[in-house]
Amino acid sequence: MYAEQPIRTGPWTAEEEDRLRKFLGASTMEALGHVLARAHRDIEDKIASFAQRRVRGPWSLEDIADFKRFYGTRADEDLAIVFGRSLDEILSMAGELRISKDKAFLRRASGGKAATRMPRWSEDELKVLAELYPTASNLDIARRLDRSVKSVVSKAHNLGLKKDPQRLREMGRQNVSLRYRDKDDSDD
Repeated sequence: MYAEQPIRTGPWTAEEEDRLRKFLGASTMEALGHVLARAHRDIEDKIASFAQRRVRGPWSLEDIADFKRFYGTRADEDLAIVFGRSLDEILSMAGELRISKDKAFLRRASGGKAATRMPRWSEDELKVLAELYPTASNLDIARRLDRSVKSVVSKAHNLGLKKDPQRLREMGRQNVSLRYRDKDDSDD
């Protein structure tokens, strides 16, 4: 299945550590061993060292972007290791960003027995969504309706709701500003 390659030993490079963080929780130990060309014991030791690391202070923009990408398909315990944060911080950030686990992930994690909570939208919620969607951020709408951002976007799409052109321009400017601010921060 995998091409044989020589097993690496010795110190880990920053690139190897980044690759391990990227795949941790999304791949089996066998796949990690092949991707990283490292012995399972070496990988387990590195994961254990990650688990000892704690990051303090605010989340970086890069970490938030990675968190949004990883959250739906990884166990919270794996995310705590990847980001060097406590489980409480992982859950808090997910709540703050109004993101949730993917249905397919929940089914796999429960052995195919998970029933995902999908509360019906009330008429009042649909009115608020239709009123706010064109001009408000999806995150603000999700917070107001106590729903995930994914739920808001999905329901808006199903209803054929669109963002106002002015809101789209504002979103574009915000994204560019964040991208350049993050780049400027990394140049320091």
